[in-house]
Amino acid sequence: MTDYPTPPYPEQQQAIPGRTEAMDPRPDHGESSYKGSGRLAGKKTIVTGGDSGIGRAVALAFAREGADVLIAYLDEHDDAEATKALVEAEGRQAVLVAGDLSHPDQCRAVIAKAVEAFGRIDVLVNNAAHQRSFETLEDIADEEWQLTFATNIHSMFYLSKAAVAHMGEGASIINTTSINAQDPNQQLLAYATTKGAIYNFTSGLGQMLAERKIRVNAVAPGPVWTPLIPSTMPPEAVKTFGENTPLGRAAQPAELAPAYVLLASDESSYITGATIPVTGGRAFL
Repeated sequence: MTDYPTPPYPEQQQAIPGRTEAMDPRPDHGESSYKGSGRLAGKKTIVTGGDSGIGRAVALAFAREGADVLIAYLDEHDDAEATKALVEAEGRQAVLVAGDLSHPDQCRAVIAKAVEAFGRIDVLVNNAAHQRSFETLEDIADEEWQLTFATNIHSMFYLSKAAVAHMGEGASIINTTSINAQDPNQQLLAYATTKGAIYNFTSGLGQMLAERKIRVNAVAPGPVWTPLIPSTMPPEAVKTFGENTPLGRAAQPAELAPAYVLLASDESSYITGATIPVTGGRAFL
């Protein structure tokens, strides 16, 4: 087993949505460890939230498996450029598209840019997410609830709807849900509720697109050490983050990427409507 950091982590806080360079310890995206073997050779892919965290690890793994990657992100330009450099270092094409995916028009613009750059879409990874912690129900503003849903689940509908017109048989949509879909953290009420919706959306859309031979699956991470953590959680929660798993620590983004590669590859040709839990041992039923 890789010797990854375990809690307690240094106390730290960042402004939302957080930056990779400011994190301690620095997340591992597989820069030195992920070895590709041509499993996605020639595939044209989109990764939302691809600037950092799980998205960066997935973009890197896809590139090392032979895929070109469009990286959609909010406004973290330094992180996005770093991910682009990792993809291009593998000799693959990297396209950056900045913008707020809580807006339907931006979702459609991402798909249009991918089609312009690649000509088709083989894999869509719906990974972008917004979260914030709140102690009480009254603390959650109407605007915060609406933003969380617009970013986390509404965007998946708009992106998927626009993408399928440019997908052929064997294409794949992969959604990021969470352990919170089954075991919600009360302080992440809005976020956890959207993750439950994503779990259901994945199952239903998988059935709906089966006739077109387009597969739809999800990955359910447990706690993962990404910029969202120090930028959206209180210091005491950051310090012990991941301690509540049987493995006793948070995952590194690199540990999530192989699940996305599997679901993007032809090796999962008989898997649709499914959710793969990568939770450090926490039960996901």
